[in-house]
Amino acid sequence: MQPVLISGAGVAGLTLAARLLRHGFAPTVVERAPGVRPGGHAIDVRGVALGVLDRMGALEQARALRTRMRGMSLRDADGTEVWRSTERTFSSGRLDSDDIELLREDLTALLLGPAGEAEFLFGDSLTALDEHPGGVRAHFAHAAPRTFDLVAGADGLHSAVRRLTFGEERQFLRHLGAYVAVFSTDNFLGLDNWQEWLRDETATYCVYPARDNTELRATLGFTAPEPLALDRHDTEQHKRLLVDRTAHLGGATPQLHRALWTAPDFFFDPMAQVHLDRWSAGRTVLVGDAAHSASPLSGQGTSLALAGACVLADELARADGDHGTAFARYERRMRPFVALNQALATENPGGAAPEASLDKAKNALALDAA
Repeated sequence: MQPVLISGAGVAGLTLAARLLRHGFAPTVVERAPGVRPGGHAIDVRGVALGVLDRMGALEQARALRTRMRGMSLRDADGTEVWRSTERTFSSGRLDSDDIELLREDLTALLLGPAGEAEFLFGDSLTALDEHPGGVRAHFAHAAPRTFDLVAGADGLHSAVRRLTFGEERQFLRHLGAYVAVFSTDNFLGLDNWQEWLRDETATYCVYPARDNTELRATLGFTAPEPLALDRHDTEQHKRLLVDRTAHLGGATPQLHRALWTAPDFFFDPMAQVHLDRWSAGRTVLVGDAAHSASPLSGQGTSLALAGACVLADELARADGDHGTAFARYERRMRPFVALNQALATENPGGAAPEASLDKAKNALALDAA
């Protein structure tokens, strides 16, 4: 069995591990966190990605875990309701759609099942990759160096594999003019399967309940025309900046500001896309956000991760050991799909994509039946 190292135990990494196991490979997953990461916002599985879950035997479980939103309200910066809907939400689209919205942590926990026979190196990270004719020598922060036939970077917007293989990320990130934080807190608003959005021209928040309405998932963000000089690992800096940039908002903003200081799962990042001329070099390949982040503004990042991991695994199996051919086929199949989905964010900044554009993008890739 071919040993394959996968960096990242998120949606793309776990899906790739599961599909490689199905095709007879021997995947090892290295993840910086001590386990599959908790927290995160509600994410959407749409179009062809539903077929990926079906092939993995996880579709019905995903449907059972879906959010149960009844609708949403939109408020102005003072907190006054200006619009409401019981037919759709900004996060998931039409409530009568076949698409599935579920919490990120629920999806990754679900994917861990079919990926469970892979080897996992939690609490570790890559420090160097040295390719030679017979494979790639991977060096870790804690584990001893090992050689793998192939390496896959499924490690997100700030991919270590991409940095080690292609160079510093500033070459590949395209800033989309905003920063966003996601965190959990108690359901102090008493929301019952209902989303609340509040926004003006410079800042916004969204809150919705989870876990049978016992907690809130909060998204709080602000516009920034140019990238800010921030320390990506300085969470306290991020919290201070977020409070400062959203202090003028009304509604539940003061309560959210108090909650974010003690949130166990606070996450902060720019809205950005990744654009590379190629997704592979030698025996190393990128998948998911590491290769082509479309940003949360697209609503398609999860579906891109699921579909890309499935296509990559299928092409590796079909190529019978010729990774160069597999990588080229994977990229040829995925690039048109990625381009359509990245356009959802760049052509519709600050708002939901039109239904026609979303339908075109989410169904633009055909998967094999196997």
